Amino acid sequence: MVLQGKSSNVPRHVDRKALYTDLGARVHYLQQFLEFSEDDVAALNKGSKYVKALAPTLVDKVYAKLLENDITARVFRTRDTSLEDEEETTYPTFDSAYIQRRRMFLRWYMTKLCSDPTKPEFYEYLNKVGRMHIGKDRMLAFHVEYIHIGVCLGYIQDIILEAVFSHPQLTLAFKLALVKALSKVIWIQNDLFARWQVRDGEEFMKDETESVHENKEQQHDDATSYITRSNTQLSEAPSSIFSDTRSVDTTTSHFTATMHAPSSSHSSHSACPFSGGFKQSFETKVWSGPDGKRGH
Repeated sequence: MVLQGKSSNVPRHVDRKALYTDLGARVHYLQQFLEFSEDDVAALNKGSKYVKALAPTLVDKVYAKLLENDITARVFRTRDTSLEDEEETTYPTFDSAYIQRRRMFLRWYMTKLCSDPTKPEFYEYLNKVGRMHIGKDRMLAFHVEYIHIGVCLGYIQDIILEAVFSHPQLTLAFKLALVKALSKVIWIQNDLFARWQVRDGEEFMKDETESVHENKEQQHDDATSYITRSNTQLSEAPSSIFSDTRSVDTTTSHFTATMHAPSSSHSSHSACPFSGGFKQSFETKVWSGPDGKRGH
C-alpha cells in the first residue's frame, strides 16, 4: 500500500555500516532526512550575526542551569557525571573564576555554529565536540552522560527559539527560516553526540577503533604543536561547556557530504553588537541596548 501523495519509487538505499563508520555518509543521511537545503544555509549565513549577539545571554543561562543540579554541577569537580562523592559539599558558583573561564568556551562554540555549514570541517568540528564528552579523549579525560547532553541541547534550542522570535526587527518569514535552519543544525549536533554515546552499530566500531589507533602518533604531534599556538589558532579547536581545555585532535575525516550555497567566513562577521551584562533574572530582551534602546 502506497500512502497518498507519496512516490511509488523504490526507497533510496542507505548503507547501515557506513552510517556508523563514515562520518560523511552519516552527515549526508542526516542532511537528506532533515531536508537541510541551500535555503537553510542562506538563513544561517544571514542570521549568524544574531546568533553571535545572543551568545553572552545564552552562555550565562546555560551555566546557571548546569549549576542548579548536583549531578551536572559535579562534573566541574569530578570530570564525570557518574562519579558520586559522598563527601561532596561544595560546588563552583556562577561567579567563581572556575566557571567564568569555562563560559568563554561555550561562546567559541556558538561562534563555530556561525561558520560555513557547507564545508566538511563544520561537521568534523561537531563530531569532535561529541567525542570530547565520552571520557576517552587522550588529552581531555572527562565524561558527561548523554542524558545531560541531550537535555542541555534542548535547553539551548529553547533559548534560541525564544530569542529569535522575540527579535524586534526581523520579519516573520526570516524568523521561521532561521529557526528551522538552527534546529536542524542542533539536531545534527545532537546525533553527533549520540554517535559516541549509544551502542547502535557497535558491531562496526572495531573499524573505527583501529582508525583512531592509526592516528595516535599524529595526534601526539598535533598536541605538542598545539601548546605553542596563538590564541587565534586556539579558538579553532573544539570546545566543551564542562571543561576549560579544548581537544587537540586535529585529524580529519574527509568526506563530500556538503552543499554548495551562499556562505560567509565566520571570521568576517562583526563583533556582537547586542551583548549585555549577565542578569540573574534572565530577561528575554536580549536585543535591547544598555540604554533601553533596541539594537540594530
